[in-house]
Amino acid sequence: MRQARVELLQSMPVFGGISSQALAFLIDLASMRHAGVGEYFFHEGEDATSMFVIERGRVVVSKLWEGKPHPIKHLVQGDCFGEMALLDLYPRSASVIAEAPCDAIELGREALLNLCQHDIEQFAILQMNVGREISRRLRAADHQLFVARFSPRH
Repeated sequence: MRQARVELLQSMPVFGGISSQALAFLIDLASMRHAGVGEYFFHEGEDATSMFVIERGRVVVSKLWEGKPHPIKHLVQGDCFGEMALLDLYPRSASVIAEAPCDAIELGREALLNLCQHDIEQFAILQMNVGREISRRLRAADHQLFVARFSPRH
């Protein structure tokens, strides 16, 4: 099971360039989370201390607007969420709820601190990868905002 998790992480851009030894180290420090349909991994506004990698299942990311949740994105096996928690100290910016039964690998800040102490080079690569992922998502959000603002209304 550990090797399958290492291979799953290796297939993701966030973990690109990270050695299998460093990934195994992180997996040993990670916890597993299960969520049934309709269960939340976390709610918008909660303290953020970890990221998740979907091992099985499907989730929806949503934000509250006028008291109602609005879906932003659907994520499936191999996708990650909550990675901003690894870079900043702000509360969760969105909620994540299981749309199908989910198993997810939870990597907390403490696991990353241990990686930093164990292998600072691998830690630095992971931090750069997380920054790149957040940058990609920001670019996509900027594009969506631009299109929504300047596209002709039908």
